[in-house]
Amino acid sequence: MLTFLNKYIFQAGMPAPRLRSRSLRRVFRKVPGGRVSLQYKKQRPKTAKCGSCGASLKGVPRAFPFRMRSMAKTKKRPERPYGGVLCSRCMRQSIIDKTRQ
Repeated sequence: MLTFLNKYIFQAGMPAPRLRSRSLRRVFRKVPGGRVSLQYKKQRPKTAKCGSCGASLKGVPRAFPFRMRSMAKTKKRPERPYGGVLCSRCMRQSIIDKTRQ
């Protein structure tokens, strides 16, 4: 039995127990039959953080590990010293500190 709600058609009843968690996000997808179905997907990973100050790193994609594995190395992090580990500000500061010692 189908119920009509907010112009989307849902299967009546509750989702399977493994899908009831709020850690899964709900995504509306149009299926080949033409109807809109509700699918449960994992949430996107959080942004990569700087190891020193905790700021989010620019140039590092928010992607699942299985997607990162197929990416080229240059797409995964910026091409500079400490790229993908430290933000540009902390990287500059650490290089300056090392040269002053």
